[in-house]
Amino acid sequence: MNPGGIDWQSLDPGILGPAFCAGLLVLATHVPLGREVLKRGIIFIDLAVAQIAGLGMLAAQINDWQLEGWGVQATAAGSALLGAILLGWLDTHWPKVQEALIGIIFVLAATGSLLLIAHNPHGGEHIKELLSGQILWVGWSQLVPVVALYTLLLALWFRLPRLRGGFGFYLIFALAITASVQLVGVYLVFTSLIVPALATRTHPYWRGIALAWLIGVTGYALGLLFSALADLPSGPAIVWSIAISALTIGYVVNNGWRKKDPTTTV
Repeated sequence: MNPGGIDWQSLDPGILGPAFCAGLLVLATHVPLGREVLKRGIIFIDLAVAQIAGLGMLAAQINDWQLEGWGVQATAAGSALLGAILLGWLDTHWPKVQEALIGIIFVLAATGSLLLIAHNPHGGEHIKELLSGQILWVGWSQLVPVVALYTLLLALWFRLPRLRGGFGFYLIFALAITASVQLVGVYLVFTSLIVPALATRTHPYWRGIALAWLIGVTGYALGLLFSALADLPSGPAIVWSIAISALTIGYVVNNGWRKKDPTTTV
């Protein structure tokens, strides 16, 4: 550590490289999903689905299954898919109060997790990992199946637009969230989904997608660098970095866009 308090030796590409690529993968699916979530007005759906997937992960961990094992993956994915089916059913039957129902499901899943780990000596650590994530511990081998899954989901999303309606949206959403929450945690899942999409919501679709990706990539890069140099938790640092990037880039671009097109409204 030098006198200025910055440890330049902490910039280890063997650690930061996989972590940054994990962020890029999460953004690949969460940027288009985020625009759809804002369009539907179901802002907290990712928190609910992520918490349901996390509940399945906690159950698997408490039963001493290996975190990287297929048992945990199947439990998390199965939990999220069941949650997605439930949310899709609620959307069909009670669309006017869907956001309130999503909030209730989130609270039930979150408190269910607390009840599940109440007598587990490592319960607090499990909850912290679920919320803040362990992005710096991501290895290249963990990214391979995620690349395959996200490639399939993106192909379905962009090549078969009709799947974005009805249960298709919820199933794609559940699978994407299940993978991303295991890479980066609940906080970064929500931030990656909502913040870039919110900052670019007034732009045409593909322009908004590109700007949202720029915000997310900038946020992950600066957040990882700052957390490594200042020896701070990576998840919270990236959350703040994405928020600041959204405010900065969003302000500059939106002002320029309005000057070019006076009819654009916020």
